Amino acid sequence: MTTTDEIIISPVSGARQLALFIRMPRLLYTGLPGFVPQLEMEARAMLSPAQSPFFQHGKAQYFIAWRNGEPIGRIAAQIDFLALAQPGPSIGFFGALDTTTPECVEPLMEAAETWLRQFDIDVIRGPWTLNSNGESGVMVEGQLEPPMVGTAWHPEMLDQAVQKAGFTKAMDLFSYSMPLSPAAEQANRIPQGLRERLGDITVRGLRQDKLVEDAAILQDLYNDAWAGTWGNVPMTTEETNFLLKTLKPVLKPEQYVLIELNKEPVAIALVVPNVYDVSGDLNGAPSAAGWAKLAFRIATHDFSSARVILLGVKKKLSGTALGAIVPALLIDELIQRGRVLPYRTIELGWVLETNDGIRNLIERIVPTPYKTHRMYEKWLKTA
Repeated sequence: MTTTDEIIISPVSGARQLALFIRMPRLLYTGLPGFVPQLEMEARAMLSPAQSPFFQHGKAQYFIAWRNGEPIGRIAAQIDFLALAQPGPSIGFFGALDTTTPECVEPLMEAAETWLRQFDIDVIRGPWTLNSNGESGVMVEGQLEPPMVGTAWHPEMLDQAVQKAGFTKAMDLFSYSMPLSPAAEQANRIPQGLRERLGDITVRGLRQDKLVEDAAILQDLYNDAWAGTWGNVPMTTEETNFLLKTLKPVLKPEQYVLIELNKEPVAIALVVPNVYDVSGDLNGAPSAAGWAKLAFRIATHDFSSARVILLGVKKKLSGTALGAIVPALLIDELIQRGRVLPYRTIELGWVLETNDGIRNLIERIVPTPYKTHRMYEKWLKTA
């Protein structure tokens, strides 16, 4: 346990403190302009060692900052053994960073650093909750935009507080809100007859009767597409199955977009409906009546927006004309699906600021991002 002035940082232990850690964003941010609480059952599935598949290949320690007996901030420190197996410096993570008290950020970061040092870590990077396949970044722009599933919300002060604690910007992640409209379709127009000239191209959705097989295709394509990309940690079979199991109540075949070339899977996108559309007024912890209301809204698929959570094009197409065209085909298919699904907008999110190819493609339709999340890092060892 460490103390800085009146601020005490303590590790989380036991079920009661874990429950407090999970609900802290709602305790800290309720009433701030733009904040809408996440359903706590979703946060629990992401953070609980008993539920999250992350803990099959990683370890974490959670910390809470206290002042005068009141919780004022939180942070997680994580080790992902899949990330440590990758070449390059050994990287440990921090995540789940939330507070409205700038002066508690530095001691929270110090607690995370101290915990990570026992694993001989070179660099601490984050926030990821709990790795790159979960929530990413501190929100630095877009606090007043509508909330979106799977993305963290933070007050504007947090960016400066993290940098003041000795961390530097490592990467910005951009999110774009794409309208499903004739104008968007026109901006992403595929030249007439191009599909036919590319070869035997087919596009299909999810096969409900072959969910395990389609989950494996999703995992293989995603991991192949993003291998070697900044910060990426491969998805495990357990994580993929957990994701589809979690999404099963809201998953429709049209939300899974698979492009095959000559019967070989070459590109994929997975779209999930924005749960905030149906839960935003339920305050994160619904009453019995609230749960009944939520169940009805989900059953009727009462969503108006959605988010692309996975998108990838097979690595062997990189640098080829086909590799440049296939992402446009994916986006075109997403727009076409908008005629079947009730969504008016789809978020294309967490695009690396350095990914000029995807940014140029998206920005033909949506010129500027509407949200920015920032990643930070700090070297714990000097060369």
